[in-house]
Amino acid sequence: MNDKAQGADRASERGKAKRNGAAVPAMDREELLGFYRQMLLIRRFEERAGQLYGMGLIAGFCHLYIGQEAVVVGLQSALKPGDQVITGYRDHGHMLACGMDPRGVMAELTGRAGGLSKGKGGSMHMFSREQNFFGGHGIVGAQVSLGTGLAFANRYRKNDHVAMIYFGDGAANQGQVYESFNMAMLWKLPAIYVIENNQYAMGTSVERSSSETHFYRRGSSFGIPGEEVDGMDVRAVRDAGTRAVARARAGEGPMILELKTYRYRGHSMSDPAKYRSREEVDQMRETRDPITQLENILLSAGLATEDDFKGIDREIRAIVADSADFARESPEPDPSELMTDIYS
Repeated sequence: MNDKAQGADRASERGKAKRNGAAVPAMDREELLGFYRQMLLIRRFEERAGQLYGMGLIAGFCHLYIGQEAVVVGLQSALKPGDQVITGYRDHGHMLACGMDPRGVMAELTGRAGGLSKGKGGSMHMFSREQNFFGGHGIVGAQVSLGTGLAFANRYRKNDHVAMIYFGDGAANQGQVYESFNMAMLWKLPAIYVIENNQYAMGTSVERSSSETHFYRRGSSFGIPGEEVDGMDVRAVRDAGTRAVARARAGEGPMILELKTYRYRGHSMSDPAKYRSREEVDQMRETRDPITQLENILLSAGLATEDDFKGIDREIRAIVADSADFARESPEPDPSELMTDIYS
């Protein structure tokens, strides 16, 4: 089978996510428009971040979340204040979905003092204790063990909080992930392991890098239940997340959610993504885009109009433009900050 045929097969398979046989529950207009607004904010923010990277205003690595917006927006809506979130280096969307200020996120990307980590964390290492966002982590899979520690702290303190731990299909093959699974199930920790399966670990397709390509099964030897979810449908994501969180809060232990999603850009801004065809990417954009799908649902149900969407887009573009202006105008960190916030 040639590469184009394999790509077409993968694209077809992505639309077959399971929902435990249950219909996705209905949601009201305001909730759906809220999801739309959040996903569009992430999309427009990432597009502007890509532009700033091209202008040389963002240094180092920069991993964009374009295409995967429904995952974090749907899952974050299932959490409550006090729940923790931790993820890998493709983290800008998670920050925004957690409620972090777009100004502070963009300023951090550009290494400015107005950034949420004072300009010292950059794209991959941002934190917000106020929003219980515990990073952005550059080491592949490292956040899984740290997130398991957050879940352990919740159980120890009996505080009814849940740790949402995001990682990718590539990180799912790391050894510490399975050590974490074992500990989490052994102690029935309130942990939700979210595998964002965007089909490619850097430049290697799932089929070439993983002997078990159904990642929701990865916890079976530990007794951890799993579910495969359509990660391009924010409603399905919200439904699965709500059930997983309720299970964890009830003391039933961890769960694995495999979100079948897709990134439109390369692994990072420096990746030309020559390992897949343009036809494959275009097909996903045209038939499975999470924002367009929700827009069509709202239109067909008579819950919104084209003018509503234009108004939201103007609002979001203004927020993103303001964040970029703030980042440009914010000063660089003072040299006196060089030795602060570190262990010595």
